[in-house]
Amino acid sequence: MAEFKMPEINSVVIAGNLTKDPTIRETSNNTPVVNFHVAVNRRYKDSNNQSQEDVCYVGVVAWNKLAESCKNRLKKGNAVLIDGELQSRTFKTEDNKSRTIVEIKAKRIQFLNKLSQNNNNGNGKDSFFEDSMEIEDSSFDKFLTDEESNLINED
Repeated sequence: MAEFKMPEINSVVIAGNLTKDPTIRETSNNTPVVNFHVAVNRRYKDSNNQSQEDVCYVGVVAWNKLAESCKNRLKKGNAVLIDGELQSRTFKTEDNKSRTIVEIKAKRIQFLNKLSQNNNNGNGKDSFFEDSMEIEDSSFDKFLTDEESNLINED
């Protein structure tokens, strides 16, 4: 019997709003990096058929050109769509305890700027995707094999 190889898939797409202004810094070798959290709402009906809402807070990290693009475009409350992969990392806290977190390493970020009520073409609703902009981290592809790159570029 042939050995079955499970495909290695690590892909996340999530949309939400920034919970606070992003933290922007540079590594020791001057690589820009930005960290922020998004709040993602989930609506559902409970066992009594009552509408409920739950909020999930998700950490995001972006590097290089993608981080630079976030510097001037993101602030608390902004709506974003993130396409990336999950990664975990371990670090030491100030009291020397190890802590592990899981966050999204962004590959693409779509800035979903909400237009104000007076700039919504008179329809009475806020409009998403108007004045939106998508930025992609091209350095992400350096981790792909030639075969994986060819699969992605086949359209």
